[in-house]
Amino acid sequence: MPDPNIVYFDLETQRLASDVGGWAHKDKMGVSIGVTYSTATGSYKIYHEATAADLADELRAADLVVGFNHVGFDLAVLQPYTMWDLLSQTVNLDLLIDLETRLGHRLKLESVATASLGVGKTADGIEAIRWWREGKVLEIARYCAYDVKVTKAVHEFGRQHGHVRYLDRFGRPQQVEVDW
Repeated sequence: MPDPNIVYFDLETQRLASDVGGWAHKDKMGVSIGVTYSTATGSYKIYHEATAADLADELRAADLVVGFNHVGFDLAVLQPYTMWDLLSQTVNLDLLIDLETRLGHRLKLESVATASLGVGKTADGIEAIRWWREGKVLEIARYCAYDVKVTKAVHEFGRQHGHVRYLDRFGRPQQVEVDW
């Protein structure tokens, strides 16, 4: 039996929540760039708005989709680009949701990556929107691909060690057990 195809996933948007009437309207934020890494192919794929339906199809075909806040955010942004209900058509491990359930509070990917891996993110979503407005699509793709790489590394760290580390609100390193 072949190994399961795990697809790591992140996307960036064209607009801020404040541009579309608030967080209840994520479906109006628009995909600027989406990136996946598939364990079946061992490669990254970069998607843009015109190929967002293909991104949705890759997620639907995956044995497991792993992301950080992708269930609450990224899938809602991607939903208008497909006729399929992405939440019911995908098997998901949202690292943010899992960690929030274990800890009782939300963490940032930056906090987990820095404490577990010794590396952080290269930018943030607000900067990616600024790049979109400036036409710097390559910068968005690099940033988004790096976030996918960091999410993959955090997931693999947790699977290998049975825990991840994070920085608490005072900047102190902490540890939480995981069963990924």
